[in-house]
Amino acid sequence: MAGELPFEQPLIELRGKIDELRKFSADKQIDFSEEIARLEQRYQQLEEELYSQMTTPQKIQLARHPQRPTTLDYIQHIFTDFIELHGDRLYGDDLAIVGGLAKLNGVPVTVVGHQKGKDTKDNIARNFGMPHPEGFRKGLRLMRQANKFRRPIITFIDTPGAYPGNAAEERGQGEAIARNLMEMAGFRVPIICVVIGEGGSGGALALGVGNRVLMLENAIYSVSSPEAAASILYKDASRNIDAAEAMKITANHIHSLGVVDEIISEPRGGAHRNLAGQSEEIKQKLWTHLQELLSMTENELIEDRYAKFRKIGRFTYIREGNYA
Repeated sequence: MAGELPFEQPLIELRGKIDELRKFSADKQIDFSEEIARLEQRYQQLEEELYSQMTTPQKIQLARHPQRPTTLDYIQHIFTDFIELHGDRLYGDDLAIVGGLAKLNGVPVTVVGHQKGKDTKDNIARNFGMPHPEGFRKGLRLMRQANKFRRPIITFIDTPGAYPGNAAEERGQGEAIARNLMEMAGFRVPIICVVIGEGGSGGALALGVGNRVLMLENAIYSVSSPEAAASILYKDASRNIDAAEAMKITANHIHSLGVVDEIISEPRGGAHRNLAGQSEEIKQKLWTHLQELLSMTENELIEDRYAKFRKIGRFTYIREGNYA
């Protein structure tokens, strides 16, 4: 396997033993087929146990896996005729946000998403997927264009959060995010959002106001990164796991809270194990939801989006004096 994580070490060791026994059997012309079959069965059992009972820290590791597919990976496999567009027409071209025109099963759409790098040099260029204000404004420019020409919008969310540096604040980071939220809420075209890796803070939500919000099985979605939350809540960033558990950031938690509409399954070991298969799974889900949304009128789309977010965070009032 490639890009193994620490919690996958038992699988790595067992696979090594199987491969070693196969090689020894071939070299010495000795039949170890029964032993190999038993080890293969044990491997499958261990794999099932490991990936069906993953903890929150393990899912965070998968969501941040350096080989996890990015927005551009999925665009290449899901859409056709993609034309990337650049710049916000105000300041510059933020490479942490990518987007452009494409077709989904022949239907013209606009695609916008966060983009992390594939190596150190690429990550530096793309600011590790943390957009500056011009990135959000580029995304908004493309979405406004989609709204004007009645093209559905599809967004891919994968960011630790908006860039928190001085330069971003000086150029209006908060205003850029807030404007995206406001305008996405009123667009008269279908919007489908997919959390493919990390969905961190306002940087994620700036591309996340959709009629349908989908989430990959091993992705995370939170109001803040676990490290930042631990620094705020416990004054200790090393307690990030405690913060992650408290915030309920995994797909199952987020779905149960009604924040996302559907969880998209991943291959065992994560999306990076089978990019083509994962892309096809996402494509099928996008097409199913898009067909449903295309049957709605413009006003119905806006009302549907409003109702979706209005019901998040419901709570029950307790009458004064009645605490039972």
